This record gives sequence, C-alpha cells and structure tokens, in this order.
Amino acid sequence: MSSDIYTGADGAIVLSAPQSTEGTAAQGVLEQYELATVGRVQDVRVEVTTAVRAYHEIGQRYATQLRPGNVTIRGTLGRAYVNGAMIGLMLGEARGGRPAQSWVHPAFNITVRLANPASGLANTMTLHDVKLDSWVYTLPEDEFVMEQVGFQALYMTVAEE
Repeated sequence: MSSDIYTGADGAIVLSAPQSTEGTAAQGVLEQYELATVGRVQDVRVEVTTAVRAYHEIGQRYATQLRPGNVTIRGTLGRAYVNGAMIGLMLGEARGGRPAQSWVHPAFNITVRLANPASGLANTMTLHDVKLDSWVYTLPEDEFVMEQVGFQALYMTVAEE
C-alpha cells in the first residue's frame, strides 16, 4: 500500500474510446485532435457521491438503518488549450452544425495516473463511459484563456501499482 503524496506535476491524463457506438464517435474526435494524452490541463476534479437514505422508526430519534442508494460520478476538467476537441467530445457530429435528426453522444474513458518518480509507485483511476455534460469558455482580461468541461462517468476503477 502506497503512502506517497502527489502534486499535479505527478499526474497525466489519457483519453481512450470504449468499444461501442458512442466510443466510435469519440474515437473520431480523439484521432482528429490527437487527444490520447491531454495536455495543458489544470484543476481536475472527480467527485463520487452516494445517496444515503436514513430510515427512522416512529418513536426513535436516531436512524435505525442507513440505506445506500444511487452512486453518481462527476467532475470537471480545465484546459488552457482551446482547439475544439472538448466541444467535439461533447457534441460529436453536431459540432459542425445542426444535424437533421438525433445523433450519437460520444462516450470515452478518462485515465488519471499519478506517479511518484522517486518511489516508482503509481495510482491509476479510470473513469469509464464518460460523457461531457457542460462546456465553458472563459476569456478573462489578464489571465489565461481556459475552457472547462463538466462530465459524468458510468463507473470507475482504481488501481495501485
């Protein structure tokens, strides 16, 4: 078990496409923008929540039981390189104009790897079947131009090497 501590300088983000129709839509964008490894990223945030419901019996002040509910995995990612890749991963074929009918929403995997070069140990978190649900473009007066995407993942896996 690792007891290493990490900074953002120890991290790397890799995108990949799952084998599905939605993954095929994402693969086209990943190849077009050469986006396998995502660069110029900051402020990556992953949040996992579980809806826990307390059951209270009549006459009892404390809960009798806590029941786990739905699990939601969401997060945000900020990027200082705006080239249309992220909006392409959100809109798919709709990024070029309004399609006449419904279209496939691209889905992809995000792998966040933290490695301490001094110890050789690494932690890897993979978010599976990710879909972008928001895209924000910020053009401040005296700061870097940034885009930020919000995402949700179907599930996640974690590995320690």
